[in-house]
Amino acid sequence: MRHVIALDVGGTGMKAALVGAGGELLHRARRATGRERGPDAVVEGILDFAAELRGYGIEHFGEPASAAGVAVPGIVDEPLGLAAYSANLGWRDVPLRDLLSHRLGAPVALGHDVRTGGLAEGRIGAGRGADRFLFVALGTGIAGAIGMAGRVESGAHGFAGEIGHIVVRPGGTPCPCGQAGCLERYASAAAVGEAWAKACGDPDADAAGCARAVTSGDPNAVRIWQGAIDALADGLLTALTLLDPRTLIVGGGLAEAGETLFTPLREAVERRVTFQKLPSIVPAALGDTAGCLGAGLLAWDLLTTTDRTEVTT
Repeated sequence: MRHVIALDVGGTGMKAALVGAGGELLHRARRATGRERGPDAVVEGILDFAAELRGYGIEHFGEPASAAGVAVPGIVDEPLGLAAYSANLGWRDVPLRDLLSHRLGAPVALGHDVRTGGLAEGRIGAGRGADRFLFVALGTGIAGAIGMAGRVESGAHGFAGEIGHIVVRPGGTPCPCGQAGCLERYASAAAVGEAWAKACGDPDADAAGCARAVTSGDPNAVRIWQGAIDALADGLLTALTLLDPRTLIVGGGLAEAGETLFTPLREAVERRVTFQKLPSIVPAALGDTAGCLGAGLLAWDLLTTTDRTEVTT
C-alpha cells in the first residue's frame, strides 16, 4: 500500500502518522522530543523516529514510505530544507530535509509547524472549500498561515504569516522580537494567562481559568478578556485589509474557550471593518492533529509534483 510519513515535531513531543493516498491514517505514533538532551540529540531522535516509521511501513504494508513531510517549529527555510532556528529546540541551520532524505531513501518536504497546520485546516479542516483563508493560532505566541488556492504562502524569506508581530499598541509592552506593542503580547494565551495570574494573585492561573471567570462575570477577567479581544480585532483588521481572506480560522489554546472568544471577537471585527469584506470567522476543526495531517499533505504534494515532472519529461 502506497503511503507517506507525516511527522510533527513540537517543543516537548512528536506526533507521527503513516498516511495513505486518500488521507487515511494507517498508523499513528508519539515520542518525546527530548530537548533536555540538547539539539544534536533532538535531531538524532527525529531521524530514528522516522526510520522506525519506515520500518513499520515495510513490515505492515509491504513497502517503505514513498515520501515524508515534516513540520518543525521556529524559523524554517523551506526551499533549502533548513531548520534555521528554534529557541525551544536550540538548533541552528540544521539541514533536516537532506538528513531525513538520506536516512529514509525517499524525498522529504520540510515545513513550518503553524503553516503546515494551517495547510491542513484550510484544505481538509475548517477552511475546506475556501479559495483564500487565513489561519491564526493563539497559543504561547501568535502565528498565522496565509492560504491561497489550497497552498500556504511562506514568503520570500520564510516569515509570511507572523501576525503576532503586528504592532497593535505602539510603545506598549516590549516583545522579545525587539519591537514594543506586538499583538502576541496582548492576545496570546500566554499573555492572557499572565495578566489573569497577576490580577487574581495566583501564579498558576492561566487563560482557560480567565475564560471560565469571564463566564461567571468576574470584572477583572472581563476586563482582561476584552482587552485581548480588542487587540486581536485590531491585528486581524490589518490582516484582513492586506489579505482579503474568505475564511478566517482561529485555533490554538485561546480558541478552546469557544463562543466565549468567538462571539465577542466576531462583533469586535465587524465593528472595525469599513470597506473591507467581512470573512467567515470559524474555530479550527483539527485540534492537535493539524500539524501531522498537514505534514502528510506536504508529502503527497511533493510526490504529485515529482510524478507530474517525470511524466512531462
